[in-house]
Amino acid sequence: MPLRTLAVDFNSFFASCEQQENPKLRGKPIGVVPVMADSSCCIAASYSAKSKGVKTGTRVTDAKLLCPGIELVEARPSLYISYHRRLLEIIESCIHVTEIRSIDEVECDLTGTFAPREKALVVARQIKAKVHKQVGPCMTSSIGIAPNWLLAKMATDMQKPDGLVVLEDEDIPQKLLGLELTDFLGIGERMDERLRQRGISTVEGLYKATRNELRGVWGGVEGERMYGRLRGENIPTPCEKNKTIGHSHVLPPMLRSEAKSHAVLHRLLQKAAMRLRSIGHYAGALSVYVTYRNDKKWSDEIVFNETQDTLKLTEAFMLLWQRRHSCLKTMVPVQVGVVLSRLLPMRGCTLDLFNHKQQEDRDRLLHAMDTLNQTFGNSSVYFGGAFGVTDNAPMRISFTRIPEPEIEQIDPNRKRRLRPKVENPSESESEQ
Repeated sequence: MPLRTLAVDFNSFFASCEQQENPKLRGKPIGVVPVMADSSCCIAASYSAKSKGVKTGTRVTDAKLLCPGIELVEARPSLYISYHRRLLEIIESCIHVTEIRSIDEVECDLTGTFAPREKALVVARQIKAKVHKQVGPCMTSSIGIAPNWLLAKMATDMQKPDGLVVLEDEDIPQKLLGLELTDFLGIGERMDERLRQRGISTVEGLYKATRNELRGVWGGVEGERMYGRLRGENIPTPCEKNKTIGHSHVLPPMLRSEAKSHAVLHRLLQKAAMRLRSIGHYAGALSVYVTYRNDKKWSDEIVFNETQDTLKLTEAFMLLWQRRHSCLKTMVPVQVGVVLSRLLPMRGCTLDLFNHKQQEDRDRLLHAMDTLNQTFGNSSVYFGGAFGVTDNAPMRISFTRIPEPEIEQIDPNRKRRLRPKVENPSESESEQ
């Protein structure tokens, strides 16, 4: 089959951005954390830290034991988004980006010009060279070239850091046999367990399974699609977008109280509602959770008529908060989060016929607040429940969503975005 897809995966992206910005961090083991507290966890680690066992999700206390001397850096999402945008410009100057898979992964289509192996390798090396020259040596990438996205993504994982791997028909499945089932896109822990229940415990067994067997494991047509993707068929792997909107925050020590955690949840919900309006959707359900010291957790969900009204969402949140068991009020909260789900686009939502005028007035007010926050910073105007904690719900980057600082920026004094440093500014500017 032809080589249709080129995947670019930037290595240890957050950590690499920090090392590119700060030469003193280069070559050192570093961990990127959401908040500077021992109870927090690493959301990214440099390769020298990974070699000591530090990975995404490692608690800070454990990271210090695994890797003495590790440098901890508080995450700067705006900086990473600026690097992401700059890197997209560079890749686009070499080949069209067809899909942004995450902040550090992109998919490019080879079928137009670069399908022959040698041409694909030329463009891959061109991307690496331009990034090195225009951004800097810390920003390395692993590039995979294959007949489809699934296999190209697998190829990026086979040689890290700074890899370049091509998977062609004759390489499949031989070059993949050393991988684990959970290394494959679409096979998480639950699917891994279902495969094992059917006697499929290795990659070799996965390739030996028939189309019907995989359909049975997946419980439908997705199993057939997986069968085809494994063999290089050009079956799209869609990006899941706008299924939920969520925000969470690890509480710094000064906010680990009943009242402060409640206020932070208000702040997170107001941010989620603003995002909901920015994408033109309504939500029909709200989930709230609090994680307490000693890994105790409370969570609850409420369903309601679809809305994007912050005040109606706040009413739903207050009902959930009142339903909590009283013993939770004396426990120490360490993390909080909200998730809006059952999302519907505006065109699919039927609004309340009896309070239509009142809701129109409310919508105008909320959109005016959104405009003020986008213009002057995302704590310029807010509802009183978030009083005192408006600077404590920072922007976060998830695996499936790249936030927009223009919408989520908190500091009203920051009129400019952080821009990535470049090793040779004069060369970079001349090519823009």
